[in-house]
Amino acid sequence: MKSSHSPAALSASFDEPNLVADAGHVPLVRLAERGGLPALVAERLRIDGARNSGGANPGAKAMTLIAAMCAGADSIDDTQRLRLGAMARLFGEVRAPSTLGTFLRSFTHGHNRQLHAVHRDFLARLARTTPLLPGVDTVAFLDIDLTHRWVFGRAKQGAEVGRFKGIRTLHPILATLSTPLGRPVIAAVRLRRGKAADARGAGPFTAEALAAARQAGASGIMVMRADSQFYNADVVAACRRAGAHFSVTVRMNPSVAAAISHIPEAAWTPIRYPDAFVDPDTGELVSDAEVTEVEYTAFTGRKKSEHVTARLIVRRVRRLNSESAVGQGELFTTWRYHPVFTDSPFEMLQAELQHRRHAVIEQVIADGKSGPLAHLPSGNFQANNAWLTLWAIAFNLLRAAGSLAGAFHARATTATLRAHLVNIPAHLCRRRVKLVPDVRCTGHPGGDRQPGHQEEEQRCSATARGPIHEVLFHVC
Repeated sequence: MKSSHSPAALSASFDEPNLVADAGHVPLVRLAERGGLPALVAERLRIDGARNSGGANPGAKAMTLIAAMCAGADSIDDTQRLRLGAMARLFGEVRAPSTLGTFLRSFTHGHNRQLHAVHRDFLARLARTTPLLPGVDTVAFLDIDLTHRWVFGRAKQGAEVGRFKGIRTLHPILATLSTPLGRPVIAAVRLRRGKAADARGAGPFTAEALAAARQAGASGIMVMRADSQFYNADVVAACRRAGAHFSVTVRMNPSVAAAISHIPEAAWTPIRYPDAFVDPDTGELVSDAEVTEVEYTAFTGRKKSEHVTARLIVRRVRRLNSESAVGQGELFTTWRYHPVFTDSPFEMLQAELQHRRHAVIEQVIADGKSGPLAHLPSGNFQANNAWLTLWAIAFNLLRAAGSLAGAFHARATTATLRAHLVNIPAHLCRRRVKLVPDVRCTGHPGGDRQPGHQEEEQRCSATARGPIHEVLFHVC
């Protein structure tokens, strides 16, 4: 295709007052209101004495930020999208970006703790009123991990050169709650300075995340999974106080190496990787991974009451020598060992497989970095901490909307949820004195609307409305 004209200049004007870019906000905001989110913020968050009235009407300001994040905002200026077109006719009390910036900069550490309480309470309400965590009362997994966000401005508080040489970062830590049937949601999140040690505050953070999981309905078996950065006595003690099990990767040290060296060769059990294949000559499964377990006592350097005896599940993988000559066999087999310290109630192979699924938390981190966590937008540390917690609330809200929409969206990424359920162009019209967003199939930014998604959008909207519905969707 080739243009038949060569204009000297182009101009674009937005002259239709009834257009809406993100009509999916209608059921999403209704879902948040039905869960009592604005009332929770107004009740729990008290920012008194802030300059420029930064703490006034916290419910409206928090809802504006959360709604913008659900639509894909990754900076304070991006919240302006909620003030374009006919959005003012659909929603009231939408605050300007400058007002929201002042609001975020009014936060202190104490105010962020209040916002964490809002996050926990709202997650519990979503878990009770939506199919967000199916089977959470039977088996649940709490995953803890950390990440780094690169920072390119030297004026940003808390940004320091830590693990990555020459790169200034902020250092968030987060915990996700999931079930064998449901996708993970965020149970707790904190922002730390760039040079903070990986395990700094891990014990209290684990205790708070476990309490949030119990509040969200995890009344059955709960297993806390983490990498080797969280292999310490405080984390394990927090799990035991909360009545939860633990499954933590262990770094190789002389004590662990000694325990592994006493394992007899016959005790190893081969496991099947998804990419394993059958040898055509022998018919045997070609896989160098083997698993076994042994009893192990950890933290023997601390006082005796803090010693913990549990299972050491070890997976070993054959170490291949890439420099060996063709046709030359190995003199003896060498292995790489991956030990896991756990008191999981499941049998060995199941517990080992479940621990490897701890990597599901990386998908949550990736979702955040492709959306609101692409930037931590303020130069104020506590403002960025509040932004991080508001992202966690928005993430859980999107996951709840996806669980209401159907099986596909219950397991989709947040980018897919935004594209299918939130970023829906619409045209407002009046029908029987009711305001109706008219969603045209061909107006979707990704092309024609897929017929399979329309039913999910209507189901999400109908569930979020409840018995009262003044705003309806008409989907072609």
